[in-house]
Amino acid sequence: MKNANRALVVIDLQNDYFPEGKFPLWNTKTTLTNVQNAIKKAISNDIPVVLVQHVASGKAGAAPFFNAGTHGVALHPGILEVAHDAKIVIKKFADSFLETNLENILDEEKIEEILLCGMMTQNCVTHTALSKKAEKYKISILADCCTTVSEMIHNIALNGLAPRVTLTSSTDAL
Repeated sequence: MKNANRALVVIDLQNDYFPEGKFPLWNTKTTLTNVQNAIKKAISNDIPVVLVQHVASGKAGAAPFFNAGTHGVALHPGILEVAHDAKIVIKKFADSFLETNLENILDEEKIEEILLCGMMTQNCVTHTALSKKAEKYKISILADCCTTVSEMIHNIALNGLAPRVTLTSSTDAL
């Protein structure tokens, strides 16, 4: 039986966001370690893990990053190492529910609460947390498992989310 019908959803921990990538973010080393630890705890507590991967659509030509077939679009090897059995959802929009199978995966597992984390706190994490399709779930954001372009933007995004979702740490949630 799954632990309290929760799932850990990890958004866009992809190579382009790390130091050698096309759009490196702030605090990625610590965030990666925290997310890896959260994944390990989730797995040990029988909480399903879903990895979300953004792939640029390419309709308007090459995007600045996350282009199909590039090293940068791949999920970070440190995430794949600890979550090798996780289901992977491919998205092309900031909202991880929009035109993806994420809702189907969560419904199959009878998920009621999403523990959400990942890259671009103010963008993909926020859009997923506030998605129309997310309204039927309790959303908890693992603040220590998110990052973005700067600490200031990260904190502004979390502050903006606070009235609508639960903000917690991976240690407290798992």
